[in-house]
Amino acid sequence: MSRLVFQELFLSLYYNNLSTLHCRKSEPGCHGSAVQKDLEKYKDIDEDEILNKLSAEELKQLEAALEDLDPENALLPAGLRQKDQTVKPDTGAFNREQLLAFLEKEALEYKDREDTLPFTGERKGKAWVPKQRPIETQQEEVTTLDPELEEALSSATDTELCDLAAILGVHKLVTSTHSYDSSGSFSNKEGYSKRCGQGEQIRPVFDEPPNPTNVEETLQRIKGNDSALVEVNLNNIKNIPIPTLKDFAKAMEKNTHVKKFSLAATRSNDPVAAAFADMLRENKTLKSLNLESNFITGVGIQAIVHAMKENDTLSEMKIDNQRQQLGATVEMQIAKMLEENTGVLKFGYHFTQQGPRARAAAAITKNNDLVRRRRVEGDV
Repeated sequence: MSRLVFQELFLSLYYNNLSTLHCRKSEPGCHGSAVQKDLEKYKDIDEDEILNKLSAEELKQLEAALEDLDPENALLPAGLRQKDQTVKPDTGAFNREQLLAFLEKEALEYKDREDTLPFTGERKGKAWVPKQRPIETQQEEVTTLDPELEEALSSATDTELCDLAAILGVHKLVTSTHSYDSSGSFSNKEGYSKRCGQGEQIRPVFDEPPNPTNVEETLQRIKGNDSALVEVNLNNIKNIPIPTLKDFAKAMEKNTHVKKFSLAATRSNDPVAAAFADMLRENKTLKSLNLESNFITGVGIQAIVHAMKENDTLSEMKIDNQRQQLGATVEMQIAKMLEENTGVLKFGYHFTQQGPRARAAAAITKNNDLVRRRRVEGDV
């Protein structure tokens, strides 16, 4: 590259960078300096045209000159500000074993720093020895009695010893097998020495007998409005089909004799609850309904709650122990229903929220108080 071309390119770049410099206006002749006037002739030079005419070697020379001019060019990324130093030819093929041997040789030939005090292995100070605490031995307390008392206890019978233990209040020595008979004396048929230290015999607890209610016969009696059928108990009958349970609800709509209907632990779900909700809107005779321990969700409970607002004859309702919790929204609707329906005197449900629980308890107390007032006024 000719010296003239390089000089023109350098001065053009210098002129363009000069415009970014800040000059204090207070200095006289800042804008009209002689140097700036001389550089005006390089204002219209096309740098791209000059750079296109340069060869690869001339571009490297220009790059080196610019690096010397501004080694920390802020306009370039940080990774491009360092010179390319990989143009040096390699010395040979890579040999890992030779490199490791060289590094090991250099490490062995490097002299370590001499210690100020050489290591001799001498231990200073006293070795720590844990303190040995004396082992506490528990000595058995020997109780000595008067010779007269020892002679009386040694000659006492098992019954007399049991009487003495009962008087002293030693309940652990006296089991349920030692009891007083009708005359007031203490009886021990099996002996004090055999039964005092043994546990009581476990009494077996048998399962409850299955529900003897005939489902089909009860359904037909409800449909026929049998006057002798006042209470229906279908508890713990888990094999009743869902359509049959809906038929019970449909038959109860026109029944005028059944006062109590129990449907606990029958695997009832939301469709069954919806059917009984429709029954509560039509039936005006039922006093108690039990739907505990079923699979009814919040949707089914909401349907029953809305139906109870239109029913003024039902006084007892049980919906506790469902498979999933009802939630705060459903519990609040139950509390509002109890405040509006003054006929409900008992409501079996364990509230999980404190607000609905307090409102429901106050509503139940108020309803019972109203019933008491009516009864007192009727007696008067």
